[in-house]
Amino acid sequence: MEAKDAAMVSTDFTPGSPNWIDLGSPDIPASTAFYGGLLGWEFVSAGPEAGGYGFFRLGGKTVGAIGPLSEEGAVPAWTIYFHTPDADATTKVVEQAGGTVRVPPMDVFDAGRLAQFTDPTGGDFAVWQPGTTEGLEVVGSPGAFIWSELHTGDVPRALAFYRAVFAWRSEDSGLPGIEYTIVSTAEGDDPQAAGVGGIAPPHEKLRTGWLPYFTVEDTDAAAALTHALGGTVLLPPGDVPQVGRIAVFADPSGAEFAVIKPEPPQ
Repeated sequence: MEAKDAAMVSTDFTPGSPNWIDLGSPDIPASTAFYGGLLGWEFVSAGPEAGGYGFFRLGGKTVGAIGPLSEEGAVPAWTIYFHTPDADATTKVVEQAGGTVRVPPMDVFDAGRLAQFTDPTGGDFAVWQPGTTEGLEVVGSPGAFIWSELHTGDVPRALAFYRAVFAWRSEDSGLPGIEYTIVSTAEGDDPQAAGVGGIAPPHEKLRTGWLPYFTVEDTDAAAALTHALGGTVLLPPGDVPQVGRIAVFADPSGAEFAVIKPEPPQ
């Protein structure tokens, strides 16, 4: 992730902003043990009627969720959900803009309504229309989600698609020699106060698609702990000017994610 004075995500959810994340896992006990050891998360089941789905909590607040892989041939992965006031209307726009509907709109009890898609460049994502559950209860603090990032082989096409779906604004990161676009929600006078994430060209060691970032207090210690817990360090810790110290990992099932120790605000 590279950004010039970019705001991280927040829990002031507006249309187009990230408001939920969950992990599709082939082995929920193993995944919960890994993330518990690395980020201090506790797993709380959503109940017997939820088919194995449950919540990751940190200090008693929800920071994510996990469930069994639900699609035939699906690979273990994190899914980032973006806020929508109308999942059915968003589904129609996704189809019109060239995206694919993987899971059509469906109610999740009274918690909300979701739909899952693939963008025209191959990135999987989802939307969440809040009911009784608005979204994540904490972001940005150590152990919590802080940033979303799309790696794609066609940045202009991806930008055009997400602008059509969410009316995102975009701007170049402003860092010399680095191709990286910051995207923000349509609402608000200041794009920097409405951070969504970034869009970047593909990386040879990472999959095409959306990558969640989690805050850590020590990126190097997180890399060592990831290895000890059976994960893989895909990109070793490195400093990004104006942003922080970053690394990208895969958990023991292969799901990719990143961590960052942000630079203190200037």
